[in-house]
Amino acid sequence: MYFYGSGQRRGHVLLIAGDAVVRRRTVQLAPSANLAALAMVPASVLLGGELPTDTVCLDGARDPNTVLTRLRSAAATPGPLLVYLSGRLTADRRGRLYLALAGATRSAVRYTALPWEWLGGELRGRPAGVTTVLVDLVADGDAWPVLRECGGLPVSAGTEVYGVVCPPGFAAGDGAVSGYTRHWIEQLRRGPARPADVQLHALAAGAAGLPPGALVLPTAHELSMRPAPPTPDPYRPSGQRWPANGDGPDSTPNAGAIPAPAGGSLLGGVSGGVSGGDPRPHIHALATAGRHREAAALARAWEEHVQHTYGSSSVEAVEWAEIRADLARMAGDFPLATGLWIGACRARLAGQGVADPEVHAAAAGALYCWTQLKDRASVVESGPELVAVLRALPALDPRFLRLTQARLDASRAPSLPRAVRT
Repeated sequence: MYFYGSGQRRGHVLLIAGDAVVRRRTVQLAPSANLAALAMVPASVLLGGELPTDTVCLDGARDPNTVLTRLRSAAATPGPLLVYLSGRLTADRRGRLYLALAGATRSAVRYTALPWEWLGGELRGRPAGVTTVLVDLVADGDAWPVLRECGGLPVSAGTEVYGVVCPPGFAAGDGAVSGYTRHWIEQLRRGPARPADVQLHALAAGAAGLPPGALVLPTAHELSMRPAPPTPDPYRPSGQRWPANGDGPDSTPNAGAIPAPAGGSLLGGVSGGVSGGDPRPHIHALATAGRHREAAALARAWEEHVQHTYGSSSVEAVEWAEIRADLARMAGDFPLATGLWIGACRARLAGQGVADPEVHAAAAGALYCWTQLKDRASVVESGPELVAVLRALPALDPRFLRLTQARLDASRAPSLPRAVRT
């Protein structure tokens, strides 16, 4: 049982390095290097707040119970918590996932690795919205089929999970800090204003050069199924595009003042009403219930209403375009989401300038959704517009532009002809 009393709150950062990933005597993932790099970042920056923060690094631990003790202590902290895990993900014969610890062996995985379910069990008792799990992992041959079957890496309902899990046998690394963790750190250091975790994740995943088939967390399905966040934590900076029961970044200053259409005809045939004249909670509820078409149609109708009322280039209209982009992302329609984010970024760029955080957030949304495109034609179709947007933002990491251009060029290149048997 955990007690979250009215005394002074403290934050906690727990960094855990599991077993290194080695293939053909070459280190593919060096968890110790990742931990050393993260430990150089101030805890307040990692956690995103100004609370006094305790930081614990576990590097080289061999006993699962030692890690469990530290995890249990971290979970009992009354303030915000960040748990970072890096290393090799493995599984036993029953298909249960483990984080392999230093020296873990396949034959004794139950005694030399941390059961993944222990992580969720310890974090389950914490309040929603104050816990973040960040992972940079490589799955071995035993764990990868399990991950593909379950389609994700479950932790607990109230925990936000971000990160990547690379498949076994990808191109060997250099034993230094891995791409995803390195770019996460670099984004934290780029400016005085700390981006939201979801933006950090999008930028890091987009620039990390992940191998084909890598699992990016959260998946689109997991994002769409996330429960409504609680009242914002006063100790953590936050901005939500959706209101208190929504799920995405918010920069809408006067969304509640948007007038309802006459007669409420836009809600015809949709169960439930709109509280306080703000349709966003209802639209988001439809999306999280899997009713994506209804949510998209309602958002499109409200966008048209706002365009007619305030103008197509108004801030209010751009905000509704971003809401539609987020709905498309939740539905897994990444081509539409990419186009909407690019359009929103262009509109904000024209009215707010290249240094505005909302412009950068829109660019990050476009970049993330574009990286999720699997169809070559879709990549080629929206790639030039994305390149143009990124080129117009000199404050962004230039590697984003370089990697985007490289992927676009590779997608444009003609495929090699297949050999024909004679």
